[in-house]
Amino acid sequence: MFMNVMTISNLALAGYKKPSGNPPFGKRGPRLLVMAGVTLLFLAVLAGVLPRLSQRRQATADTKQLEVPNVSVVSPSVGAPSDGLMLPAEVKPWQEASIFSRVNGYLKSWVVDIGAHVDQDQLLAEIDTPDLDHQLEQARSQEALAQRSFDLAKLTNDKWQKLWHEGVVSDLDAQNTATNQDTTKANAEAFAANLRVLEQQVAFKRVTAPFAGTITARNLNVGDLIVANNTGMEMFHIQQTNPLRIYFRVPQANATDIRVDQPIDVVFPDQAGKTLQAKVATTSESITPNSRTMLVELHLDNPDNQIQPGSYAQARLTRESLGQIVTLPNNTLLFRAQGLQVGVVKPDNSVELRDIKVGRDFGTTIEIVQGVTPSDKVILNPADSLMTGDVVRIAAAPAASLAPALAKK
Repeated sequence: MFMNVMTISNLALAGYKKPSGNPPFGKRGPRLLVMAGVTLLFLAVLAGVLPRLSQRRQATADTKQLEVPNVSVVSPSVGAPSDGLMLPAEVKPWQEASIFSRVNGYLKSWVVDIGAHVDQDQLLAEIDTPDLDHQLEQARSQEALAQRSFDLAKLTNDKWQKLWHEGVVSDLDAQNTATNQDTTKANAEAFAANLRVLEQQVAFKRVTAPFAGTITARNLNVGDLIVANNTGMEMFHIQQTNPLRIYFRVPQANATDIRVDQPIDVVFPDQAGKTLQAKVATTSESITPNSRTMLVELHLDNPDNQIQPGSYAQARLTRESLGQIVTLPNNTLLFRAQGLQVGVVKPDNSVELRDIKVGRDFGTTIEIVQGVTPSDKVILNPADSLMTGDVVRIAAAPAASLAPALAKK
């Protein structure tokens, strides 16, 4: 149409005259020019609008694409720590006891101090018990008097029984003398029993060691008031340090890997990582519900007293003694009100939030006891707003497992 308008314009300029019978060109020229202008304007508008519409459609598509977040995923690692498993342990003496007084009195003297190595039944201290001594003297007198009364009653009864058989005395008199003998006998036995009790108590004036060991505490001085059976007044504390008992808790997943007489390395970090070998003596054979762990007892020889009871230690389970465990990086965890969760990407790229149970913390990774499998794709650094059913796009380069501490078996 644009070419037709140009042709007509050129003809008009050349003085072309249209055959008679049609209106002169001069009268139709303005109309044609208007139509040509409208056409040009329409074409210009189309040329400006169409690209914008295309850009808007592209922007809408890009926005929809951006609404689907890109996520990096990682698969749970299966294996065991390459350096084995280090578990906190507690060093305990073979046996220990708090020594209290069984009698009232005053501390007369103490023979040993802290750090003393004592033998069984060795004297530790003596207690002055004036009240108990007076009670003992009285009990001895009472027991002697009761015994003499019984002897007299027995002698009398023997004579009266003989006279009764001869018919000299009545039956009632013979029964009375027999009853008197039984009564005095019971009194004599009661006083004798009381005397034995007091004699046993007096023996506790001498405080002795219940077993061979080391005195680790002395809490009284000469002249201090002693109250019998007062658990808040410990006189001495004694420990036997050879051998030692070492306790640690093994996770439920590795409980079946522990057996009696199994050698276990015990590491003492405060002694430049000194390592000694102990043996499994016994286990609790039960899992504690709160921690899902089993208590293990080790026995460790300590002839030179190199290791002190109460020290901190670590029990090292070798890689060979551990079973397979599943771990995930710490940055996959979601802390929600209902507990720990992770986001798992399903085959259709939708998200499923799963509740998990965790075990040991290895620093950058954590053991997963329940909730995921090695084939799952778990989202790294999940957003706090992540919900079940959300659609995500897995990044082109999935993140590698962040569990360098674990080695495949």
